[in-house]
Amino acid sequence: MEKIPLDIVALSHSVSQSHNYAVVLGEKDGSRRLPIVIGAFEAQAIAVAMERMIPNRPLTHDLFKNTLETFDIDLQEIVISDLLDGIFYAKLICLRRGEVVEIDSRTSDALAMAVRFGCPVYTYEFIMEAAGVILEDTTEGEELTAVEKVEAGMVEPADSPLSSYNLDDLKRILKEVLGEENYERAAAIRDEINQRQKSS
Repeated sequence: MEKIPLDIVALSHSVSQSHNYAVVLGEKDGSRRLPIVIGAFEAQAIAVAMERMIPNRPLTHDLFKNTLETFDIDLQEIVISDLLDGIFYAKLICLRRGEVVEIDSRTSDALAMAVRFGCPVYTYEFIMEAAGVILEDTTEGEELTAVEKVEAGMVEPADSPLSSYNLDDLKRILKEVLGEENYERAAAIRDEINQRQKSS
């Protein structure tokens, strides 16, 4: 069965489930998107790795990555392999001493591992047909829109309290929230700092 390569294109609060998030996967060679509802912990784990933040202590997915590497197991790819009763199923395709090993995984955990290993993510056509949506007026390789970035917690709205702080205060607050392991807030503060430094 031919595999369809996917990229993570957005991470935002779920519209249908207020306490959860949605990760949106985009078809590399097409305009279809595959939205998957995930938990807040897994969303944070994905966001931390995508933003290349280094926590004070390893998060659960960092620990699992370190364990795989310690035992010389390489994560080759992630395959979202099935969709049953609205639940996505995924597999970690690993290589150990020349042998390919498949490990069953929740899709959210698999994606958190994929961003840590930098490995490709795939699915199958029947899953895209069943759960994919077509995004109109998109261009290949487009970046997240400002609205998507706000929804993903990557930046804050213009009227955010962050705008009331000076640059030194923002750097101090950034250290504090990193110490508290509040990585979503840290990403927003870091983006505010970067934006100001670019404009100055």
